[in-house]
Amino acid sequence: MDFALFLEWTVKSLVLIFGLLFGFAYLTFYERRLLARFQVRIGPNRAGPWGILQPIADAFKMILKEDLTPSQADKVLFIIAPVLTMAPVTILAAIIPWGTSVNILGREITLYLADISVGILFLTSVASIAVYGIVIAGWSSNNKYAMLGGLRSTAQMIAYELALGLSFVSVILLANSMRTLDIVAQQRDLWFVILQPVGAVIFIIATLAEVNRAPFDMVEAEQELTAGYHTEYSGMKFALFFMAEYEKMIVISMIGATLFFGGFREFWFLKETIFSVDRLPWLGPIYLFIKLLIILFGMVWVRATLPRLRYDRLMALGWKVLLPLSLVVVFITAAGILLKEQLNNSLYLAIIPVLSIFAGLVAVALVARDLRRKENARS
Repeated sequence: MDFALFLEWTVKSLVLIFGLLFGFAYLTFYERRLLARFQVRIGPNRAGPWGILQPIADAFKMILKEDLTPSQADKVLFIIAPVLTMAPVTILAAIIPWGTSVNILGREITLYLADISVGILFLTSVASIAVYGIVIAGWSSNNKYAMLGGLRSTAQMIAYELALGLSFVSVILLANSMRTLDIVAQQRDLWFVILQPVGAVIFIIATLAEVNRAPFDMVEAEQELTAGYHTEYSGMKFALFFMAEYEKMIVISMIGATLFFGGFREFWFLKETIFSVDRLPWLGPIYLFIKLLIILFGMVWVRATLPRLRYDRLMALGWKVLLPLSLVVVFITAAGILLKEQLNNSLYLAIIPVLSIFAGLVAVALVARDLRRKENARS
């Protein structure tokens, strides 16, 4: 292997790994400050100016905490579980493009680590592995609350991964490719969130459930399960679970930006200006970072706003609402593409989002009617 190529891959891999670590640390700070603003509090403000050293203080605290292993636990699986939860996150980030390529010292450097022709298929397969770590953590702890958390995670993953996979299908149909670079290139003139807004909403809801974020954090519901699957974990083992959740938030947001919001492409109002990625390739990672921050802001906002769902309603939402709706969205997308040759371009651009929004509104109306009927039955 060419040594320069090996060095390039090594440097990009290290940038990715340490970028995720740094992102995890300061995403916790970002979330705590945002939650403080939402709740009219101050938030972390003691460690360093404006509290910016709080993540470092938290890291030292986790490293120095006593690491306990229950005597009745399966010790090998108990140790392996946090690693199984953490590893897929880094692997997923490897196929997300940050940009096209830049010229450094006469060498063309690509701004992505791996370019896989079936990138979306790779995403769906690797994303499913993380749940094994949670299930194994719950089972190996020999704790009933932890075991229930692991079982809830499995049921939740199955219910929402089907809708998540179907939201990928609509993107594949629109881009006519599974390659992430091709998907970003197809959004040069029009982001897929405009063509398929309901598909983007399904993706966001399903990913919130996949990463166990509020209001879908039933696998670690403190009021019911004391802490869920990580009840018996402490020290750095608990820190790995904590790290995996926040790094999954970052990676899922990057995937969402890539699939629906143009990825590393510039915002539409900058397309013909000097700030276009075609003219300044270095701007690609900056645009992706801005979109990442906006999507993460939405995740934190949801946590601050919505209460935790009741478990039967959480499962019903996945099976009875999101799954049928995602099938309808895929059908509408496929039908619109088949009719593209018979329609003019403006009509094609209108028919898919209009029909999708109509299907989404019908789904919302049916859910509202079902909730009203249940409330009337109780009263």
